[in-house]
Amino acid sequence: MSQKIDAYVQSNEARFLDELKEFLRIPSISTLPEHNTDTQRAAEFAATKLAAAGLENVEIIQTERHPLVYADWLHAAGKPTVLCYGHFDVQPPDPLDLWETPPFEPTERNGNLYARGSADDKGQMYSHIKAFEALRDVHGTLPVNIKVLLEGEEEVGGLSVAAYVAQNPQKLHADVALVSDTEMYEPGMPTLNVGLRGLLYMEIEAQGPARDLHSGLYGGAAPNAVFGLVELLSKAKDADGHLQIPGIYDTVEPPSADEKASWAQLPFNEAEYLASEVGSTSLTGEPGYSVFERTWARPTFEVHGIAGGFTGSGAKTVIPAKAVAKVSIRLVPRQDPAAIEAAVRKFVVDNTPKGIRFEVRVLSSGPGPMVNTDHPAIRVAAKAFSDVFGKPTVFTRSGGSIPIVGDFASHLGIPTILMGFGLPDDGLHSPNEKYNIRNYFDGIRTLAHFFEEYGAAS
Repeated sequence: MSQKIDAYVQSNEARFLDELKEFLRIPSISTLPEHNTDTQRAAEFAATKLAAAGLENVEIIQTERHPLVYADWLHAAGKPTVLCYGHFDVQPPDPLDLWETPPFEPTERNGNLYARGSADDKGQMYSHIKAFEALRDVHGTLPVNIKVLLEGEEEVGGLSVAAYVAQNPQKLHADVALVSDTEMYEPGMPTLNVGLRGLLYMEIEAQGPARDLHSGLYGGAAPNAVFGLVELLSKAKDADGHLQIPGIYDTVEPPSADEKASWAQLPFNEAEYLASEVGSTSLTGEPGYSVFERTWARPTFEVHGIAGGFTGSGAKTVIPAKAVAKVSIRLVPRQDPAAIEAAVRKFVVDNTPKGIRFEVRVLSSGPGPMVNTDHPAIRVAAKAFSDVFGKPTVFTRSGGSIPIVGDFASHLGIPTILMGFGLPDDGLHSPNEKYNIRNYFDGIRTLAHFFEEYGAAS
C-alpha cells in the first residue's frame, strides 16, 4: 500500500471535503423538471473535476432527458482498462420537515456528512475522481487505463445510459467495471458485493364493468375490478411466502455451500434486524431459508400499491370499473426476465376471475448478475480493501438491483466490481441521508490502492 498516496490524501482531506460539499449543494433531483438545470450543473461540475484530475476526452453527452459524462485516460500500455461508473442525480429530499439540517447544505455531525446524495452516489462517485488525482499527482501517471461513465438518470430508471452502453460497446470496451454505489456490511468491514437481484416491474390493470356502478343496484351481479385484482394477486403467493406462479423457481440456483458458510459468519441478530430495521411483529418469507437467502438468493413477489374505486372521506357505494396494481418480482442470477414475464402473463390469463379483463404492462426489466469471486480483478479488489481497512474482505449479495451492472455484462461482456463505502444506516432516499467522512477518505485510498495493485498484477 503506497504511503505516498496515504500522505497525499491526508494532506488534502480538507480540500477534498470542501469539494464534495460544493458538489452536494447542487440539487440535481432528476425526477423534477424544475431541477433540470441543476442536473446539468452537476454534470458540468463532474466533467470539470475529471479534467482537473488529468483525464482526457472529457465530454458531456446530451440525451433526451439528462446528460451523461464520459472521460478516459488510455496511456498505460499493456495494462488493463477499468470502466468506472457512478451517478450524480439524487432523490427528492421530501419530507423536508424531517431533516435536522437543510438537505442541500452539507453539514458535519458526529463524523458524518449529512446531505441528499452524500452516500447515494455523489460521495462515493467523487472518491473515484479524487483517487485519479492522487495517483496522477503522486506518480505522474495512472497504473491502469481508465474510462469513466457518469449519468444523471439513475434515480429515474437510467434509460439513457442503458441505450448509450448498448450503442457504444467499442468506446466503452474494458476489462472490468468498477462501481461504488453499495455499502459495507457494517462499519470497518470491507465488503464486496458479488451478486444482485434483478427486477421485473409491472403494472397490472383490471377492467370490470364499463363504468363505476351502484353497488345496491348491481352488487351480486356485476364484477368488481378491485376485488378481481385482489383475488388475482392473492394467488401469486401463499401464506408461507412461496410464489405460486408456475415455472418461477425452475432456474433458481441455490448459493454454494462456501457462500452460505461465509454468510453464516457475518455478524447478524435476527431479533435486532426485526426490531430496528423492519419494525414489524414478525418476519415473513419461505420457511427453511435464512434471512440472507430470502433477501439475497430467492425470487420475491411484492405489491407496491393498488389504486381504484373510492378512497375519499365518507361513503360512496360504487362497484369500481378499473383498478391497477404496481407489482415487482425480484429475480436471482440465472433467471431470464423474458421467461419470467411470460410466466406472469400466463398466470394472469389462467387466473382471471369471471367478468374481469387484465392488461399487464412491463415498466422495467433486468437480470440479476453474479460475479465470479475468482476473477483476477475481484481478488485484487478484495486484497486492496483488506489492506486499507485492516480486516478480511467479506463477500455478500444484495437484494436490490443496479441495472447498469446487467448492461455491462450484456453489452460489454465484463464483470463489475461493486466496491462501496456506504454504511447500512446511511438513510439512502430518506431524510437525513449521511456519509461517513472517514469512509470517504478511506474510499479514496482504497480505490487508488486497487488501481495500483491491479496494474502491478497485470
